[in-house]
Amino acid sequence: MSTSLPLAHTPLSNASLTEIVQEKYGAAARRVLDGQTRGCCDPASSCCGGSAFNGSVDPITSNLYVNGESEELPNAALLASLGCGNPTALAELRAGEVVLDLGSGGGVDVLLSARRVGPTGKAYGVDMTDDMLALARQNAAEVNVTNVEFLKGQIESIPLPDNSVDVIISNCVINLSGDKRATLQEAFRVLKPGGRFAVSDVVVRGDVPQSVRRSMELWVGCVAGALEEAEFHSLLFEAGFVDTSIEPTRVYRSADARQFLEEGGLATDHNLDAIDGKFMAAFVRATKPRDAVPAVGDAKEACCQPGCCT
Repeated sequence: MSTSLPLAHTPLSNASLTEIVQEKYGAAARRVLDGQTRGCCDPASSCCGGSAFNGSVDPITSNLYVNGESEELPNAALLASLGCGNPTALAELRAGEVVLDLGSGGGVDVLLSARRVGPTGKAYGVDMTDDMLALARQNAAEVNVTNVEFLKGQIESIPLPDNSVDVIISNCVINLSGDKRATLQEAFRVLKPGGRFAVSDVVVRGDVPQSVRRSMELWVGCVAGALEEAEFHSLLFEAGFVDTSIEPTRVYRSADARQFLEEGGLATDHNLDAIDGKFMAAFVRATKPRDAVPAVGDAKEACCQPGCCT
């Protein structure tokens, strides 16, 4: 597999994308902080599908938190939930581990992680949106979870030292990054040798019309920024990860896509056929080698594991 693929589907500057995401996700948090009944689409909503902030039911996901998990969480955390999966279940967290959630939002996955790692462990969340950070801290105080810390920052430049966390999780956020290569390199940097990368994300299989990629509203709704499957593998290898896997959890058909294409102002007749079955929610896993150097060096050298480099 090639270790370098062009990131040709980035239609916005990093600064523009950051501003758009902050505005949309800040608005979602403020609605909850102000006592409104809906943080995004509904309590089991995601960032994905349609404009994702207009109150419509999204087609991407539902019932993310099961087996009593929602009972552990403040209602405000669920109302602001903007994910597409349940990375805390994916990661198989252990007592005493240090966990980092990239793009932690209202804190749902940080709070669940903190419960799982117990008092000897810790859960960090990093988010760039002040209103989301305020909501997350409020939620942690409400359920009296003290082994958490919410940090302001961008996932392309994580405010933690090298080799400081055991597990990285994320829930439908990497697709929103304007520099996914930097995000994955930062994830590799802060993981301890042997650390685990276990995220939920929207992934693409094959080519997608550029009109979809260019839609600003769809980007914030997870769709336009999603990495192509082979590209995701490649960027993980390039950062230094091994044992990568992408496991589809739901494949979206044209019927699922109709709503978010119409709300994005795109002609559905043509685009529905072009994207049918190409978007999927997926669990993405990878491991930092136990003999990894402390920080990411040359990308070509960092990725040279069996079957990685060409």
